[in-house]
Amino acid sequence: MKHEDLSPAEQDAVDAAAFRRLIAHLDSRKDVQNIDLMILADFCRNCLAKWYRAAGEANGLDISDAEARARIYGMTYEDWKANFQTPATPEQLKAMETRKRG
Repeated sequence: MKHEDLSPAEQDAVDAAAFRRLIAHLDSRKDVQNIDLMILADFCRNCLAKWYRAAGEANGLDISDAEARARIYGMTYEDWKANFQTPATPEQLKAMETRKRG
C-alpha cells in the first residue's frame, strides 16, 4: 500500500507511531540538551510539549502544560531539569544567539 492510499485513520496510526518513536528516542538521549535541539533543529522538548497540548485542545481535551511536559519528558519537567539538564556552555549560548539573529 502506498502512503497516498492510507485512510485518515491509518495515517493517524502511522503519525502516532512515529511520534511515540520520537519521544522514545529523545528519552534515550537525555544527554542531548534542549538548547542543542534548538540550535540544530529550531525546536526542543518544550516545543513538543506545547504542540502536544495544542493538539489535545484542538480535540477538546484539557491538557495542562505540566501534563504535556510530563508526556514528552517521561517525568515532571522539574525532575528532568534536576537530573539531566546541564548549564548551557558559552559556545551553546553563542550558537543560540547566532541562530536567533539568523
